[in-house]
Amino acid sequence: MTEGDLVPDWLRLNRANWDDRVGIHSASDFYDLSAFRAGASTLRSFERAEAGDVSGRRLLHLQCHMGQDTLSWARLGADTTGLDFSEPAIRTARTLAEDTRLSGRARFVVADVHEARTALQEQRFDIVYTGIGALVWLPDLDRWAQIVASLLNPGGFLYLVELHPFSDVLGEDGRAVEHDYFDTRGLHIDHPHTYTGGPALTHTRSVQWHHPLGEVLTALANAGLRLDFLHEHDVTLFQRFPVLEQRGDEFRFPEGHARVPLLYSLRATRPDT
Repeated sequence: MTEGDLVPDWLRLNRANWDDRVGIHSASDFYDLSAFRAGASTLRSFERAEAGDVSGRRLLHLQCHMGQDTLSWARLGADTTGLDFSEPAIRTARTLAEDTRLSGRARFVVADVHEARTALQEQRFDIVYTGIGALVWLPDLDRWAQIVASLLNPGGFLYLVELHPFSDVLGEDGRAVEHDYFDTRGLHIDHPHTYTGGPALTHTRSVQWHHPLGEVLTALANAGLRLDFLHEHDVTLFQRFPVLEQRGDEFRFPEGHARVPLLYSLRATRPDT
């Protein structure tokens, strides 16, 4: 039996899909690598405030894609490690680290998040960070939360920023509830393009999971992490629904429109004992 035989179908599909996205993403205005090389940060102001001073702290970014968030934390003084299952994405991240002269504070590892402990040789970190759009690719949050807890030093914390699961129940127009909030079955998707636009994908199929907020919090509690805060935000980073209006680099519902949460952020700490 080969290693490939041991990889679940959903993981093979998702890895091929994300490998395919890298070239399109790296050339896109959405990721704007030229601006990043020139000094732009991909972190939102509330992220920097909520995570606090990261200078000198060891930070692990799980599912880091092309590493811009990882490198943005490095620019703030963190000693960073980015991990992602896509080899082309990690190659791009390493090139970005060299181009921005951050290789001394950022390293990148190719591995599936479920193999993070082995890939990182049982190292532990002060902060584990997970960014927007990561959890939908994970079938089992209990398993994920246990891995996160095992990667943290005592007193260290998970800082997570995600798309709010309530926004998933809205239809394409963002005005009506059309989907089942409690349906957590794997959703098989076949879509010709990635979210940045651009050329069609070759590997178009993927499998994604919807995770209600209660599932996320319970998984973290079961892993022994203590919730420090949960913040819900009425902004997002892209034109999720046609009704949203852009203000600066954020998108919001217009004045007079009933708001729903579009993002959430949380911090959960591994107790000292």
